[in-house]
Amino acid sequence: MHIASGIEMLEISATVMGKPDVIHPTLIWDEDTAVLVDTGYPGQMLPIIEAMEKAGVPFGKLNKIIMTHQDLDHIGSLPAIIQESPNKIEVLANEVEQPYIQGEKRLVKITPEAIAKALQSLPPEVPEEWRKAFQSVLENPPKAGVDRTISDGEELPYCGGITVINTPGHTPGHLSLYHKSSKTLIAADALVIVDGELLGSQPQYTYDLNLAAMSIKKLTHYDIESIICYHGGLYKGNANQRIAELANE
Repeated sequence: MHIASGIEMLEISATVMGKPDVIHPTLIWDEDTAVLVDTGYPGQMLPIIEAMEKAGVPFGKLNKIIMTHQDLDHIGSLPAIIQESPNKIEVLANEVEQPYIQGEKRLVKITPEAIAKALQSLPPEVPEEWRKAFQSVLENPPKAGVDRTISDGEELPYCGGITVINTPGHTPGHLSLYHKSSKTLIAADALVIVDGELLGSQPQYTYDLNLAAMSIKKLTHYDIESIICYHGGLYKGNANQRIAELANE
Protein backbone atom coordinates (compact mmCIF):
# COMPACT_ATOMS: atom_id res chain seq x y z
CA MET A 1 0.00 0.00 0.00
CA HIS A 2 1.38 3.40 -1.03
CA ILE A 3 1.84 5.67 2.03
CA ALA A 4 3.66 8.66 0.52
CA SER A 5 6.44 9.35 -1.96
CA GLY A 6 9.19 6.80 -1.35
CA ILE A 7 7.45 4.72 1.31
CA GLU A 8 5.29 1.64 0.84
CA MET A 9 3.63 -0.68 3.33
CA LEU A 10 4.00 -4.23 2.01
CA GLU A 11 1.22 -6.74 2.61
CA ILE A 12 2.53 -10.29 2.88
CA SER A 13 0.12 -13.17 3.46
CA ALA A 14 1.01 -16.22 5.53
CA THR A 15 -0.59 -19.25 7.15
CA VAL A 16 0.39 -19.35 10.82
CA MET A 17 -0.61 -22.18 13.14
CA GLY A 18 -3.11 -23.22 10.49
CA LYS A 19 -4.69 -19.74 10.31
CA PRO A 20 -4.33 -16.95 7.72
CA ASP A 21 -2.24 -13.94 8.70
CA VAL A 22 -1.01 -10.76 7.00
CA ILE A 23 2.16 -8.97 8.02
CA HIS A 24 3.43 -5.56 6.93
CA PRO A 25 7.14 -4.99 6.33
CA THR A 26 7.95 -1.46 5.16
CA LEU A 27 9.90 -0.39 2.07
CA ILE A 28 11.54 3.07 1.97
CA TRP A 29 13.54 4.34 -0.99
CA ASP A 30 15.00 7.23 -2.95
CA GLU A 31 17.28 7.44 -5.99
CA ASP A 32 20.29 5.96 -4.19
CA THR A 33 18.97 3.74 -1.42
CA ALA A 34 16.28 1.15 -0.79
CA VAL A 35 15.60 0.12 2.82
CA LEU A 36 13.51 -2.88 3.87
CA VAL A 37 12.23 -2.88 7.45
CA ASP A 38 11.83 -6.50 8.65
CA THR A 39 11.75 -9.62 6.52
CA GLY A 40 8.67 -11.69 7.36
CA TYR A 41 8.39 -15.36 8.26
CA PRO A 42 10.77 -18.04 6.97
CA GLY A 43 9.99 -18.84 3.35
CA GLN A 44 8.60 -15.42 2.43
CA MET A 45 11.50 -14.09 0.38
CA LEU A 46 9.70 -14.44 -2.96
CA PRO A 47 6.45 -12.72 -1.83
CA ILE A 48 8.56 -9.86 -0.43
CA ILE A 49 10.53 -9.51 -3.69
CA GLU A 50 7.26 -9.55 -5.65
CA ALA A 51 5.76 -6.87 -3.39
CA MET A 52 8.87 -4.71 -3.79
CA GLU A 53 8.76 -4.95 -7.56
CA LYS A 54 5.03 -4.21 -7.55
CA ALA A 55 5.90 -1.01 -5.67
CA GLY A 56 8.37 -0.15 -8.44
CA VAL A 57 11.57 -1.02 -6.56
CA PRO A 58 13.62 -3.83 -8.15
CA PHE A 59 15.12 -6.34 -5.73
CA GLY A 60 18.61 -5.50 -6.99
CA LYS A 61 18.28 -1.97 -5.62
CA LEU A 62 17.83 -3.16 -2.02
CA ASN A 63 20.95 -2.24 -0.05
CA LYS A 64 19.78 -1.82 3.58
CA ILE A 65 17.68 -3.95 5.90
CA ILE A 66 16.67 -2.64 9.31
CA MET A 67 15.59 -5.28 11.80
CA THR A 68 13.24 -3.93 14.45
CA HIS A 69 13.65 -6.99 16.66
CA GLN A 70 14.39 -10.70 16.93
CA ASP A 71 10.95 -12.36 16.62
CA LEU A 72 10.62 -15.16 14.09
CA ASP A 73 8.05 -13.32 11.95
CA HIS A 74 10.54 -10.45 11.51
CA ILE A 75 13.87 -12.25 11.01
CA GLY A 76 12.42 -15.22 9.13
CA SER A 77 13.52 -14.47 5.56
CA LEU A 78 16.58 -12.36 6.41
CA PRO A 79 19.27 -14.95 5.55
CA ALA A 80 17.50 -15.96 2.32
CA ILE A 81 17.21 -12.34 1.14
CA ILE A 82 20.87 -11.67 1.90
CA GLN A 83 21.95 -14.81 0.08
CA GLU A 84 19.76 -14.16 -2.96
CA SER A 85 20.71 -10.50 -3.37
CA PRO A 86 23.01 -9.66 -6.29
CA ASN A 87 24.70 -6.99 -4.17
CA LYS A 88 25.83 -6.50 -0.58
CA ILE A 89 22.97 -5.67 1.82
CA GLU A 90 23.88 -3.88 5.05
CA VAL A 91 21.87 -5.17 8.03
CA LEU A 92 21.16 -2.75 10.87
CA ALA A 93 19.69 -3.52 14.31
CA ASN A 94 19.72 -2.49 17.95
CA GLU A 95 22.79 -3.65 19.89
CA VAL A 96 20.59 -5.54 22.37
CA GLU A 97 18.95 -7.55 19.59
CA GLN A 98 22.15 -8.24 17.64
CA PRO A 99 23.20 -11.50 19.37
CA TYR A 100 19.70 -12.95 18.99
CA ILE A 101 19.50 -12.10 15.29
CA GLN A 102 22.98 -13.57 14.79
CA GLY A 103 22.04 -16.80 16.58
CA GLU A 104 24.47 -16.26 19.46
CA LYS A 105 21.61 -16.24 21.96
CA ARG A 106 18.32 -18.15 21.92
CA LEU A 107 15.31 -16.03 20.96
CA VAL A 108 13.75 -14.88 24.24
CA LYS A 109 10.25 -16.16 23.40
CA ILE A 110 11.28 -19.49 21.85
CA THR A 111 11.69 -21.50 25.05
CA PRO A 112 11.28 -25.30 25.17
CA GLU A 113 7.91 -24.70 26.85
CA ALA A 114 6.83 -22.30 24.10
CA ILE A 115 7.85 -24.80 21.41
CA ALA A 116 5.86 -27.58 23.08
CA LYS A 117 2.82 -25.31 23.43
CA ALA A 118 3.04 -24.22 19.79
CA LEU A 119 3.20 -27.82 18.57
CA GLN A 120 0.26 -28.82 20.75
CA SER A 121 -1.84 -25.95 19.39
CA LEU A 122 -1.46 -26.99 15.75
CA PRO A 123 -4.73 -28.17 14.18
CA PRO A 124 -5.00 -31.98 14.07
CA GLU A 125 -5.22 -32.01 10.27
CA VAL A 126 -1.69 -30.58 9.92
CA PRO A 127 0.48 -33.32 8.33
CA GLU A 128 3.25 -34.86 10.43
CA GLU A 129 5.90 -33.76 7.92
CA TRP A 130 4.76 -30.14 8.31
CA ARG A 131 4.79 -30.47 12.12
CA LYS A 132 8.40 -31.67 12.04
CA ALA A 133 9.42 -28.82 9.72
CA PHE A 134 7.69 -26.31 12.02
CA GLN A 135 9.46 -27.76 15.05
CA SER A 136 12.80 -27.60 13.26
CA VAL A 137 12.34 -23.88 12.48
CA LEU A 138 11.44 -23.14 16.10
CA GLU A 139 14.44 -25.08 17.42
CA ASN A 140 16.82 -23.68 14.78
CA PRO A 141 15.53 -20.21 13.87
CA PRO A 142 17.01 -18.28 10.93
CA LYS A 143 20.06 -16.16 11.71
CA ALA A 144 22.22 -13.63 9.92
CA GLY A 145 24.98 -11.17 10.72
CA VAL A 146 24.23 -7.61 11.78
CA ASP A 147 26.64 -5.25 10.04
CA ARG A 148 25.95 -2.14 12.11
CA THR A 149 24.16 -1.37 15.34
CA ILE A 150 21.93 1.69 15.58
CA SER A 151 20.94 3.59 18.70
CA ASP A 152 18.10 5.61 20.17
CA GLY A 153 17.68 9.03 18.60
CA GLU A 154 20.11 8.34 15.76
CA GLU A 155 19.05 9.84 12.44
CA LEU A 156 19.88 7.57 9.54
CA PRO A 157 20.74 9.65 6.46
CA TYR A 158 18.58 7.67 4.08
CA CYS A 159 15.48 8.63 2.12
CA GLY A 160 14.90 12.02 3.70
CA GLY A 161 15.91 10.93 7.21
CA ILE A 162 14.86 7.96 9.34
CA THR A 163 14.98 8.43 13.12
CA VAL A 164 15.65 5.42 15.34
CA ILE A 165 13.38 5.16 18.41
CA ASN A 166 14.23 2.54 21.00
CA THR A 167 10.89 1.04 22.07
CA PRO A 168 11.80 -1.92 24.29
CA GLY A 169 9.13 -4.06 25.88
CA HIS A 170 7.83 -6.30 23.15
CA THR A 171 11.40 -7.65 23.12
CA PRO A 172 14.39 -6.37 25.13
CA GLY A 173 15.80 -4.25 22.30
CA HIS A 174 12.77 -3.57 20.10
CA LEU A 175 12.98 -0.40 18.01
CA SER A 176 10.59 1.67 15.94
CA LEU A 177 11.39 4.16 13.17
CA TYR A 178 10.14 7.62 12.22
CA HIS A 179 10.28 8.57 8.55
CA LYS A 180 10.55 12.35 8.72
CA SER A 181 9.52 13.41 5.24
CA SER A 182 6.22 11.50 5.31
CA LYS A 183 5.60 11.83 9.09
CA THR A 184 5.21 8.05 9.24
CA LEU A 185 5.85 5.95 12.34
CA ILE A 186 6.99 2.41 11.55
CA ALA A 187 5.87 0.98 14.86
CA ALA A 188 6.80 -2.67 14.23
CA ASP A 189 5.20 -4.47 17.22
CA ALA A 190 5.25 -1.58 19.70
CA LEU A 191 1.71 -0.88 18.49
CA VAL A 192 -0.90 -3.12 16.89
CA ILE A 193 -4.28 -2.58 15.21
CA VAL A 194 -7.09 -4.87 16.37
CA ASP A 195 -10.56 -4.46 14.82
CA GLY A 196 -9.57 -0.99 13.63
CA GLU A 197 -8.38 0.17 17.06
CA LEU A 198 -4.78 1.18 17.76
CA LEU A 199 -3.42 -0.60 20.84
CA GLY A 200 -0.11 -1.20 22.57
CA SER A 201 1.96 -4.35 22.29
CA GLN A 202 -0.26 -7.34 22.98
CA PRO A 203 0.36 -8.68 26.51
CA GLN A 204 0.55 -12.35 25.49
CA TYR A 205 3.42 -11.55 23.10
CA THR A 206 5.23 -8.97 25.22
CA TYR A 207 8.53 -9.56 27.01
CA ASP A 208 8.12 -6.69 29.53
CA LEU A 209 4.76 -4.89 29.78
CA ASN A 210 6.08 -2.01 31.91
CA LEU A 211 8.85 -1.27 29.42
CA ALA A 212 6.36 -1.47 26.55
CA ALA A 213 4.11 1.09 28.24
CA MET A 214 7.03 3.46 28.82
CA SER A 215 8.02 3.11 25.17
CA ILE A 216 4.62 4.38 24.01
CA LYS A 217 5.23 7.60 25.96
CA LYS A 218 8.35 8.21 23.83
CA LEU A 219 6.21 8.21 20.69
CA THR A 220 4.33 11.32 21.85
CA HIS A 221 7.39 13.43 20.95
CA TYR A 222 6.87 12.93 17.21
CA ASP A 223 4.43 14.53 14.79
CA ILE A 224 2.83 11.44 13.27
CA GLU A 225 0.32 11.34 10.44
CA SER A 226 0.51 7.63 9.56
CA ILE A 227 1.38 4.56 11.60
CA ILE A 228 2.45 1.27 10.03
CA CYS A 229 1.81 -1.61 12.43
CA TYR A 230 3.43 -4.91 11.48
CA HIS A 231 0.24 -6.59 12.65
CA GLY A 232 -2.83 -4.66 11.61
CA GLY A 233 -1.50 -2.44 8.86
CA LEU A 234 -2.08 1.31 8.44
CA TYR A 235 -3.54 3.69 11.01
CA LYS A 236 -4.32 7.28 9.99
CA GLY A 237 -6.47 10.16 11.10
CA ASN A 238 -5.89 10.89 14.76
CA ALA A 239 -2.54 9.23 15.24
CA ASN A 240 -1.02 11.76 17.69
CA GLN A 241 -4.19 11.90 19.76
CA ARG A 242 -4.51 8.13 19.97
CA ILE A 243 -0.85 7.69 20.94
CA ALA A 244 -1.33 10.29 23.70
CA GLU A 245 -4.35 8.35 24.97
CA LEU A 246 -2.38 5.11 25.05
CA ALA A 247 0.53 6.85 26.80
CA ASN A 248 -1.81 8.05 29.57
CA GLU A 249 -3.50 4.71 30.16
